[in-house]
Amino acid sequence: MIYADANATTPLLPEVLEAMLPWLGGGHANPSGSYAAAKRARAAIDRAREQVAALIGAEPEEIVFTGCGTESVNTALRSLDALCGPGAAVVSAIEHSAVLRCVESLPRETRLVPVAGGGRLAMDAFEAALDGAAFVSIMAANNETGVIQPLREVVEIAAARGIPVHTDAIQAGGKIPLDVKALGVDLLSLSAHKFHGPTGVGALHVRRGLKFEPLLRGGGQEGGRRSGTENTAGIVGMGAAAAIAAAGIPAGLAGARDAFEQAVLTSIAGVTVNGDPAHRLPNTSHLSFDQCDASGLLILLDAAGVACSAGSACMTGKQRPSHVQLAMGIPAERAKSSLRFSFSRPNTVEEAVRAAGLLARAVEKLRRVQGSGVGPVVVYPRTDIRNF
Repeated sequence: MIYADANATTPLLPEVLEAMLPWLGGGHANPSGSYAAAKRARAAIDRAREQVAALIGAEPEEIVFTGCGTESVNTALRSLDALCGPGAAVVSAIEHSAVLRCVESLPRETRLVPVAGGGRLAMDAFEAALDGAAFVSIMAANNETGVIQPLREVVEIAAARGIPVHTDAIQAGGKIPLDVKALGVDLLSLSAHKFHGPTGVGALHVRRGLKFEPLLRGGGQEGGRRSGTENTAGIVGMGAAAAIAAAGIPAGLAGARDAFEQAVLTSIAGVTVNGDPAHRLPNTSHLSFDQCDASGLLILLDAAGVACSAGSACMTGKQRPSHVQLAMGIPAERAKSSLRFSFSRPNTVEEAVRAAGLLARAVEKLRRVQGSGVGPVVVYPRTDIRNF
């Protein structure tokens, strides 16, 4: 199988599994204990905290381990809701459902900021939405299109008004450089399984000095910020994955994506690359295929041994156009013909090109069955993330 659905989840790296194994076997002590085995577990968690902090330029004490990315997001937003005064929650129209469903449940107004056709935040509309705002949550990079948001500018504008900013960096972590001090964000959410760590563990960066209200209460673990016995093996795995990511983002990540897109655009007519071409994650390719239904392509690609998706993994099986694509102004019919291909460290250029060939056959077969014509090829330049 050619796995091209890394934005849904990434494979656990062998080095990460090796780091976890001792804590899945004999290292079962509760890290809150006072005996030697418990202290070893606590030391392993502390080390992982340092590794995750280093990935995003944070201090170790600013890292709170959680059960997943969704918990990290909900913890951040509910803390802001509890501690900020009256006012609206300002979010973009393309946020992940973890953000959208959470803010919708809060007893305050939610303001959705539109995006331009390329999927980047409309900054004039964002600035206007800040009048009477309590807090902001803008993602670092979109999980469907991979479009990177102007986060530094967002924070500068909000900070000038004294408005705190949370960012869902779950798709960005390990794929592009992140530095919480340079960005100036107050809260940042991560999930281990998006950068080759295990599922079931996430992290939340809480800026030092920021008032904080915990979501889970109980035994007071994580410095009183997230109660519950820590998942030592998962946390150690997240730390190991963070250390690998911090060592450098492989050039092959963008190489596989670019080779894939080039092969697709030269072999298939009627393809559109969705999303701002100059501000995309280096691993993500979001494509629309004229006169092709995404669900049909997914079936053919699965049979051919290519794993990809029609959008967010959380929305799989829901037969309606993606809210992200609709917010970008993509017509519903085109949105229904879109697929997301997302690569990770194990992918090679060769298998990315092979995936493009299998995709070309699937598109040809589906169009032949449907008897449809196609439109022109749309070609975009390579990614440039320097303006993030």
